[in-house]
Formats: sequence, structure tokens, C-alpha cells
Amino acid sequence: MKAQTSGNYSGKAAFRTTHWTVILDAACSDAELSQEAFARIYVDYWYPLYAFVRRRGNSPTNAEDITQNFFLHLISKQSLEGMTREGGKFRSFLLRSLDNYLANQWDRQQAQKRGSGQPLLSLDVTDGEAMYTARALDRDTPETLYERQWALTLLAKVLDALATECETAAKGGLFADLRMHLQSDRQGAPYAEIAARHGMSEGAVKVAVHRLRHRYGELLREEIARTVGSLDEVDEELRHLIAVSAG
Repeated sequence: MKAQTSGNYSGKAAFRTTHWTVILDAACSDAELSQEAFARIYVDYWYPLYAFVRRRGNSPTNAEDITQNFFLHLISKQSLEGMTREGGKFRSFLLRSLDNYLANQWDRQQAQKRGSGQPLLSLDVTDGEAMYTARALDRDTPETLYERQWALTLLAKVLDALATECETAAKGGLFADLRMHLQSDRQGAPYAEIAARHGMSEGAVKVAVHRLRHRYGELLREEIARTVGSLDEVDEELRHLIAVSAG
């Protein structure tokens, strides 16, 4: 996977609302909306946590229980009180928090009913287990599996956002034909074939691919900016995520 790492993108707009600011707002009083935003982050990124817990030797049912209860614990007032901005990478914060939870909380909560009466999160654990079976490699440690699935989840989220933009602009069909050309390591249909299908010149298709790659790079950097502690970390995190996603 390659993505543009230069250009006029500053990331400042995206960085005003990072994952860090969301959880810090959720730690404040009367922050119900912020906790809802934190829940949205979790729904987007629950699978890497699930994969980590599964790789630690837990059954699918236990992994589901642990992952959901971990998040319910994490957003509880008791857990968030006194939290300060740590900076750094949000994926590292989540993994560190999950490790602490497994060491200090889970054993004491196993006898409790799942979620302690709280509404369960709408996680598609059936799909999660299918992904785990298909993607986990023999050489994976829990940590390397978590890292790779975090990267793949983020990349898929960005691709979905780009697809939504194209659908809104009535270009969903063109995007479907061009999406394989966004990544240099994949082969899509020939430009000439796509051009004929959409009544375009081959040159216009090449321009469309160039623009989509540029926009993909912008969206990717914006999403990464939400997961790190400072804008200075965006390029480093981008390189890391691309490297681990190829692993």
C-alpha cells in the first residue's frame, strides 16, 4: 500500500478532534455526547482488540465477553477520572489499557453477567471470528496481530470514506472500477476497458485515478492525525501502518 505523504495537507482541522480529545472530554462531567463519540471510535476499532484477546488463547465467546466488558470498563466514570493527555499513539494506549484490564480486572468480573446489565455494543463478532480465522498467521504474536489488524482496519475505514464521497458525487460506479488502481500492488481492469464502460477517454481515467489517489492520501493522513498525540507523529505512524499492513 502506498499513499501520498506530502502536499498541502496540514492536518490541523482533523487534529482538533482526535481520539485523545474525545476520551478526555468523556472523562469530564456531563460528557454524554463525548462518550457516544468514544463509543463510535470503539465500534470502528474493536476488531484489533478482539484479535489480540483471541491470540492470547481465549475462546471466541470469552474474547467477545472480554472485548465488550473492557470497553464498558474503559468508558466508566471510575476508569476515566483523573485521566490526562498522554499523547502518543491511540492504538498503543488501547493495547496498554487492555493489558492492564486483563491483569487486574477481568478475573474479578468473570462471574458477573456480561456487561453488568449495560447495553451491549453492536459488534459483529461472527464476522470478527471469520476474519480472525482467515487473517491470523502462525507466526503472529498477540501484539503483532493487533498492530496489523489496527492498520488494516484504519485503511479500510479510509477506503469506505472515499467510497462514500464518490457515491455522494454520483461517481460510485466509477470508483468501484478504479479502487483496485489506488494501490500499486494490485491490478485492476485496464484503463481502456474502464474508459469504454464509462464513456471516458483513457486519459480522463488516468486523471481520475490520480485524483482518487491524492484524495485517498488526504483522508488517510486525516484519520491517522486523529490517532496520534501530535501532528509531528503523522508521517512516522503512516510509514509504520503501511509496513505492518503488508506483513
